[in-house]
Amino acid sequence: MAMNGTITTWFEDKGFGFIKDENGDNRYFHVVKVANPDLIKKNAAVTFEPTTNNKGLSAFAVKVIPESKYIYIAGERIKITSIKSYRVYSVEVPADTHIDKENTVLSIGALMNSIKPKSDKPNQMRSLKKLEISTLHGASLTFSEDEIDIDEAVKQLKFK
Repeated sequence: MAMNGTITTWFEDKGFGFIKDENGDNRYFHVVKVANPDLIKKNAAVTFEPTTNNKGLSAFAVKVIPESKYIYIAGERIKITSIKSYRVYSVEVPADTHIDKENTVLSIGALMNSIKPKSDKPNQMRSLKKLEISTLHGASLTFSEDEIDIDEAVKQLKFK
Protein backbone atom coordinates (compact mmCIF):
# COMPACT_ATOMS: atom_id res chain seq x y z
CA MET A 1 0.00 0.00 0.00
CA ALA A 2 1.69 3.21 -1.19
CA MET A 3 2.38 6.02 1.26
CA ASN A 4 3.18 9.71 0.92
CA GLY A 5 6.14 11.41 2.49
CA THR A 6 8.73 14.15 2.27
CA ILE A 7 12.47 13.82 1.75
CA THR A 8 14.02 15.24 4.93
CA THR A 9 17.66 14.31 4.32
CA TRP A 10 19.57 13.52 1.14
CA PHE A 11 23.22 12.51 0.95
CA GLU A 12 23.86 12.82 -2.77
CA ASP A 13 27.47 11.63 -2.51
CA LYS A 14 26.37 8.47 -0.67
CA GLY A 15 23.19 7.90 -2.72
CA PHE A 16 20.78 7.60 0.18
CA GLY A 17 18.55 9.67 2.38
CA PHE A 18 15.53 9.70 4.63
CA ILE A 19 11.84 10.24 4.07
CA LYS A 20 9.43 11.35 6.79
CA ASP A 21 6.30 9.31 6.11
CA GLU A 22 2.68 10.32 6.73
CA ASN A 23 2.87 8.86 10.25
CA GLY A 24 5.88 11.01 11.08
CA ASP A 25 8.32 8.08 10.96
CA ASN A 26 11.70 8.37 9.27
CA ARG A 27 12.39 5.86 6.52
CA TYR A 28 15.69 5.09 4.84
CA PHE A 29 15.73 5.10 1.04
CA HIS A 30 18.42 4.40 -1.54
CA VAL A 31 18.78 6.11 -4.92
CA VAL A 32 18.45 2.76 -6.78
CA LYS A 33 14.90 2.48 -5.39
CA VAL A 34 13.87 5.86 -6.85
CA ALA A 35 12.01 5.98 -10.18
CA ASN A 36 13.10 9.54 -11.04
CA PRO A 37 16.36 10.17 -9.14
CA ASP A 38 17.09 13.44 -10.97
CA LEU A 39 14.25 15.07 -8.99
CA ILE A 40 15.52 14.04 -5.54
CA LYS A 41 15.97 17.03 -3.25
CA LYS A 42 15.38 17.99 0.35
CA ASN A 43 11.70 18.79 1.09
CA ALA A 44 10.50 17.15 -2.14
CA ALA A 45 7.20 15.28 -1.83
CA VAL A 46 7.32 11.56 -2.64
CA THR A 47 5.16 8.47 -2.85
CA PHE A 48 6.67 5.11 -1.95
CA GLU A 49 6.04 1.55 -0.86
CA PRO A 50 6.82 1.08 2.84
CA THR A 51 8.99 -1.82 3.89
CA THR A 52 11.50 -2.73 6.59
CA ASN A 53 15.05 -3.90 6.28
CA ASN A 54 17.51 -5.16 8.87
CA LYS A 55 18.13 -1.56 9.99
CA GLY A 56 14.47 -0.63 10.40
CA LEU A 57 11.90 1.24 8.35
CA SER A 58 12.72 1.85 4.72
CA ALA A 59 11.08 2.76 1.43
CA PHE A 60 11.19 1.35 -2.08
CA ALA A 61 9.46 2.20 -5.39
CA VAL A 62 10.01 5.83 -4.44
CA LYS A 63 8.61 8.42 -6.84
CA VAL A 64 9.45 12.08 -6.42
CA ILE A 65 6.37 14.18 -7.18
CA PRO A 66 7.35 16.84 -9.72
CA GLU A 67 6.91 20.47 -8.70
CA SER A 68 3.49 21.89 -9.40
CA LYS A 69 2.57 22.15 -13.06
CA TYR A 70 0.35 25.14 -12.31
CA ILE A 71 0.82 28.52 -10.79
CA TYR A 72 -2.03 30.42 -9.22
CA ILE A 73 -2.23 34.15 -9.74
CA ALA A 74 -5.15 36.06 -8.25
CA GLY A 75 -7.23 32.90 -8.29
CA GLU A 76 -6.50 32.09 -11.94
CA ARG A 77 -4.93 28.67 -12.47
CA ILE A 78 -2.30 28.87 -15.19
CA LYS A 79 -0.59 25.78 -16.56
CA ILE A 80 3.12 26.53 -16.55
CA THR A 81 3.77 24.58 -19.74
CA SER A 82 1.15 26.62 -21.62
CA ILE A 83 2.81 29.97 -20.88
CA LYS A 84 4.39 31.35 -24.03
CA SER A 85 5.74 34.62 -22.65
CA TYR A 86 5.16 37.27 -20.05
CA ARG A 87 6.04 40.91 -19.66
CA VAL A 88 5.87 43.48 -16.91
CA TYR A 89 5.02 47.04 -17.87
CA SER A 90 3.60 50.19 -16.31
CA VAL A 91 0.59 52.25 -17.27
CA GLU A 92 -0.54 55.64 -16.05
CA VAL A 93 -3.91 55.44 -14.34
CA PRO A 94 -5.97 57.98 -12.40
CA ALA A 95 -4.52 58.09 -8.90
CA ASP A 96 -7.73 57.12 -7.17
CA THR A 97 -8.47 54.10 -9.32
CA HIS A 98 -8.39 51.18 -7.03
CA ILE A 99 -9.70 47.73 -7.11
CA ASP A 100 -12.45 46.46 -4.92
CA LYS A 101 -10.60 43.54 -3.36
CA GLU A 102 -13.91 41.75 -2.68
CA ASN A 103 -14.36 41.24 -6.39
CA THR A 104 -10.88 40.15 -7.42
CA VAL A 105 -12.05 36.55 -7.26
CA LEU A 106 -14.11 37.20 -10.38
CA SER A 107 -12.42 36.60 -13.66
CA ILE A 108 -9.69 39.20 -14.04
CA GLY A 109 -10.73 40.30 -17.53
CA ALA A 110 -14.32 40.99 -16.54
CA LEU A 111 -13.17 42.81 -13.46
CA MET A 112 -10.73 45.02 -15.30
CA ASN A 113 -13.47 46.21 -17.65
CA SER A 114 -15.89 46.94 -14.85
CA ILE A 115 -13.62 49.26 -12.89
CA LYS A 116 -14.55 52.83 -13.60
CA PRO A 117 -12.20 55.35 -12.06
CA LYS A 118 -14.11 57.87 -10.00
CA SER A 119 -12.07 60.98 -9.71
CA ASP A 120 -12.68 64.47 -8.46
CA LYS A 121 -9.21 65.54 -9.61
CA PRO A 122 -9.08 63.97 -13.06
CA ASN A 123 -5.47 65.03 -13.61
CA GLN A 124 -4.01 63.06 -10.68
CA MET A 125 -2.15 60.12 -12.22
CA ARG A 126 -0.08 57.28 -10.83
CA SER A 127 2.01 54.59 -12.41
CA LEU A 128 0.51 51.11 -12.11
CA LYS A 129 2.69 48.06 -12.73
CA LYS A 130 1.05 45.27 -14.70
CA LEU A 131 1.94 41.71 -15.59
CA GLU A 132 0.74 40.26 -18.87
CA ILE A 133 1.00 36.54 -19.53
CA SER A 134 0.47 35.14 -23.02
CA THR A 135 -0.41 31.48 -23.39
CA LEU A 136 0.22 29.11 -26.27
CA HIS A 137 -3.55 29.01 -26.78
CA GLY A 138 -3.55 32.69 -27.68
CA ALA A 139 -5.06 33.86 -24.40
CA SER A 140 -3.68 36.90 -22.68
CA LEU A 141 -4.03 37.40 -18.93
CA THR A 142 -3.28 40.73 -17.34
CA PHE A 143 -2.87 41.39 -13.63
CA SER A 144 -2.09 44.66 -11.89
CA GLU A 145 -0.04 45.27 -8.77
CA ASP A 146 -3.28 46.28 -7.03
CA GLU A 147 -4.31 42.63 -7.15
CA ILE A 148 -1.12 40.63 -6.92
CA ASP A 149 2.50 40.86 -5.86
CA ILE A 150 3.99 41.15 -9.34
CA ASP A 151 7.57 40.40 -8.28
CA GLU A 152 6.39 37.23 -6.53
CA ALA A 153 4.40 36.15 -9.60
CA VAL A 154 7.38 36.72 -11.90
CA LYS A 155 9.54 34.62 -9.57
CA GLN A 156 7.10 31.73 -10.05
CA LEU A 157 7.09 32.25 -13.82
CA LYS A 158 10.89 32.09 -13.97
CA PHE A 159 10.81 28.51 -12.69
CA LYS A 160 9.25 27.19 -15.89
